Amino acid sequence: MRDTLVEVCVDNIESLHTAIEAGAKRIELCSALSVGGITPNWAFANYAVKNSSVPIYSMIRPRAGDFLFSPNEIDSMSDEIQMMRDLGINGVVIGALNANASINVPACQKWIESAGDLGVTFHRAFDVVQDWKYSLEQVIDLGCERILTSGQQATADQGIEQLTQFVQLANNRLSIMPGCGVNHSNALQLMTLTGANEIHLSGKTQRPSAMIDLETQVSMGVEASGDQFIDVTDFDKVNQVVRLLNT
Repeated sequence: MRDTLVEVCVDNIESLHTAIEAGAKRIELCSALSVGGITPNWAFANYAVKNSSVPIYSMIRPRAGDFLFSPNEIDSMSDEIQMMRDLGINGVVIGALNANASINVPACQKWIESAGDLGVTFHRAFDVVQDWKYSLEQVIDLGCERILTSGQQATADQGIEQLTQFVQLANNRLSIMPGCGVNHSNALQLMTLTGANEIHLSGKTQRPSAMIDLETQVSMGVEASGDQFIDVTDFDKVNQVVRLLNT
């Protein structure tokens, strides 16, 4: 199997180290992966830049929900990109749509100008565009390096047919990076059938809290597990994919 770049999305320091140790060649840095990822805070991004041996790309997304951003949100996202650039991040992950599910090109252009010489990934907002062929050409014209996409399906393995079409139409003008639901059981098929050369996963698991006798009815969030379990990157889930695609 050819060498495949494996990108792992993480939202905490423990997962950052685990993903790198497991063989990730690029990190997508986020907060709140449970809602699809939002912009990580300054301290986390600063730590990652100083302690990572692989490139770090930062998610730029101010909130959960749709990708229809207000003018104020768009301006604040430009500020976030500048902050990340000042920290020494390697790239940013962006995406914005209009109300009719077409790409908000002016917003993306504004962010790309703020990014300067940083790398740019267009994220899974692409999976809800109405006209993907036209949208693909727009993303290429914007100068993005890649599109992170599940093929407009719930998971990447369900979107193999469209992912293959994306790769063919892109024709090496940018990279199509399959993501969402990627694991050891489907990664090889995804890469073989689509012709993609990089892949994205979270490799998440839960570990119990190290707190002693943590028994309480109080929870700081809405997750059913409350605060007794922590979402983290699983070394084996990532490493299995890395070894599978690089042997």
